[in-house]
Amino acid sequence: MSEFLLYYKRPDPTTWVYLSSFLTIGLYFVFHRFWSIRNLDIVLLILLAPGLLMVHEGRRRHLREMESGEIATRGPSDTEQEPSRPRHIVPTPLRETETSDAADQPAASSSASVLVTVNANILQESASETAGTRPTINEETNLPLVTEPQALDERLEATSLDPDQAESDAELSAKGLQRSGFIMLFAVEMLILIRLMIDPLMVRRPLLDPNLTVGGLYFISICLFIFMMVNVATSTPRMSVWQGPELGPGYALMHRLPTITTRPVSQALGGEEEPTADELNQSKRSWTILAKVLAISAHLAIIVGLVLIGNRHFGNLRSGVGCALLYLMLPYTAQMTGRVDHALPAALLLWAVLNYRRPVFAGIFLGLAAGLVYYPLFLLPLWCSFYWQRGVRRFAIGVIVTLAILVMLLTFGGTDSLVDHLRRMFGLFLPTKEPRGIWGLGWDPRWRLPVIVAFGILSTLFAAWPSPKNLGTLIGCSAAVMVAVQFWHGYGGGLYIAWFLPLLLLTIFRPNLQDRVALKVVQRGRSEAVRQSGTAGGIQTV
Repeated sequence: MSEFLLYYKRPDPTTWVYLSSFLTIGLYFVFHRFWSIRNLDIVLLILLAPGLLMVHEGRRRHLREMESGEIATRGPSDTEQEPSRPRHIVPTPLRETETSDAADQPAASSSASVLVTVNANILQESASETAGTRPTINEETNLPLVTEPQALDERLEATSLDPDQAESDAELSAKGLQRSGFIMLFAVEMLILIRLMIDPLMVRRPLLDPNLTVGGLYFISICLFIFMMVNVATSTPRMSVWQGPELGPGYALMHRLPTITTRPVSQALGGEEEPTADELNQSKRSWTILAKVLAISAHLAIIVGLVLIGNRHFGNLRSGVGCALLYLMLPYTAQMTGRVDHALPAALLLWAVLNYRRPVFAGIFLGLAAGLVYYPLFLLPLWCSFYWQRGVRRFAIGVIVTLAILVMLLTFGGTDSLVDHLRRMFGLFLPTKEPRGIWGLGWDPRWRLPVIVAFGILSTLFAAWPSPKNLGTLIGCSAAVMVAVQFWHGYGGGLYIAWFLPLLLLTIFRPNLQDRVALKVVQRGRSEAVRQSGTAGGIQTV
């Protein structure tokens, strides 16, 4: 980015949290109605940032400890190829022949010999205190004699701290920070889930537009989008280092895409520079380009989808642009801009809502989202219930055909068998298998089982409640299901905020949509039109 803007530096995540929070309050806080649901929603969105920062910082410390441990365990050949400055430089005492030669050197080297003598005396005293014996001393140089390599190792072990203990303390501190961040995220997401559950009961929804004109909203949105996407385009992923929680169940393509870091790796991992594009081989370079294209396209689809839904379905262009700007301003978007597994499913779910009047297209988008990351499959009871009076067959055909095409594409590439691909795609394995995220930081994974059962009951409940379903309840309940996924997601649950964030923003800004039911707004299918015309013709004949 500095190539385009002189002296530009990517803002630190903490700095961006403060700036975006102030800007969010200034643009969306309803000052003339302090005790309003809109203000509560804005506060909940801002409270997601501290937990994300704590998880990010704990992960950064954990990665730094992992890399420092790898450097410490390198062999001699590795250190020759990749020289690095060790953390603790231990002086090697001089032998008798070396000290006699050093005595004839100029005065400039005398200070170095004095420093070596002092260090050797420190080693001598510490070794004498621990071993209870005095080492052999050279009377001419007053330095300890090293007759065996093992003797020096014993002295160093006696004078240095236990590295395993230091690393374990640092690792425990990093895990504790991550655990606290996950707990805070879970607490805020629980409040958001309660807010979404009671949303169908809120009939009165006054119009509360952002505190800025449509032109100003457009200008800030375009500028933020350009800055974020340029960060994605100019970033180079670190392919060899674990950069975040794994996706878990999902499509094979999603597991091969790298994570595009949108902040400098030198800040994230303690001083190490980013590799250039020339350092990546051709295959990694191709996957990197694909990941960047998908990430930028997904965010663009989210922004366009929010604006179109506000204009077409809400009848308020200002609300749609306000949703898009708020999505770009939130710290989560800036931190996870390069995560394709976050943004792409969110874009597909949003476009399913945009095409809700066409059940086939809605089924295609929802089927793509479910095939790529598995978890939107639990939205099927809710959406089938919405289309039950009209369009459920077309919606089911769109979902089934899309999933079948994705399964067919699995047979054309990869080294794994089709059975392994299907098990990963549809999550056909035990849910307690090596969990990560909060469930890998001290919580017993067995407690995930009752959470999964409660989630299954909740997703099934939405098939019957609320009734009848309209567009507003479809958006809010879909967001509630994707929020509830975070509590049992075993590979970083709580961090996949993009899966429900656009739907949550639409729920916050939506008007009263009680008249947008499937029986009134969904287009008739060909079979339904033929059946209705035949019935009308029979009545006229009689």
